[in-house]
Amino acid sequence: MNAPVSGQDWTDGARRSPGSSPAGPVEQVLYEVKKVIVGQDVLIERLLVALLARGHILVEGVPGLAKTLAVKSLAEAIGGQFHRVQFTPDLVPADILGTRIYHQPSGEFQVSLGPVFTNLLLADEINRAPAKVQSALLEVMQEQQVTIGRETYRVPLPFLVMATQNPIESEGTYPLPEAQVDRFMMKVVVGYPSATEEFVVVERAIGTAAAIVRIIDPDTLVAMQRDVDRVYIDPSLIEYAVGLAHASREPGTVGLADLSRYVTFGASPRASISLVLAARALAFIRGRDYVVPQDLTDLALDVLRHRLVLSYEALSDDVTADAVLQKILAALPVPDPAGRGR
Repeated sequence: MNAPVSGQDWTDGARRSPGSSPAGPVEQVLYEVKKVIVGQDVLIERLLVALLARGHILVEGVPGLAKTLAVKSLAEAIGGQFHRVQFTPDLVPADILGTRIYHQPSGEFQVSLGPVFTNLLLADEINRAPAKVQSALLEVMQEQQVTIGRETYRVPLPFLVMATQNPIESEGTYPLPEAQVDRFMMKVVVGYPSATEEFVVVERAIGTAAAIVRIIDPDTLVAMQRDVDRVYIDPSLIEYAVGLAHASREPGTVGLADLSRYVTFGASPRASISLVLAARALAFIRGRDYVVPQDLTDLALDVLRHRLVLSYEALSDDVTADAVLQKILAALPVPDPAGRGR
């Protein structure tokens, strides 16, 4: 198997030999994060996928599942800056982006940059802030820049927004608008740990906290993002990603016309792009420089579930987005490309 790039510096003073696994440093980052986080393997992997694919991630789960700790630990492992913002109903956009402040001695306005200028931004309980605050993140999530007054400021790279929301509370919350949700590459649903995992969690909580070692730095992560851009994906797999998004809009095209009454709006073309980009990042994490069908199928629910707008009939029949997507995945044939590396 060919590595995307040989001879690239990945760790302090270490060089990767030609032909070695491109995911070596990624595995080390995963190891460091798992020294603190127990059991949330899917969440940690998806966080890395989003980072390498230059995307953002929405996490839904009840309190106490280490969502915040996972992002903070990942920031320590990659040596990046980490800012956490607790979203509340009285928050205003300037609290996130920054604002212009009048400096009396000079008689001029000066710009005070907000917490969004970081590598990893945790928007904790994003649905507790009103829509005007949620939409303040639209520009920076899409363009990696913030406009304050007449000036535009770039955020540091790499840049990742992880937003969390609590699914068990509705009082005092504001649902994210569809345009905001569509900016997130993936939505990951986090569940409770098993009894064994929870035992380990308690053991670690009452013991000495493990120290996380910095494995790479932000510049190295940016170089890894460029390597992910070189991961090969067969045109038939791109066609499959497009077919999934199209079938979510018109289920009848895959013989599921009965699902049409449950779907008001399907996934946008941004879903097809996100699925392909995320699959390339997942292939890189798994040590390959080419995408296989399983990379797409493993990520399909995470990339598509939050982009479906279900009808009232779906709500009354207790039909979820995951249920609709699983039927589409079962109905759409998975290609078997003779891809590079086989």
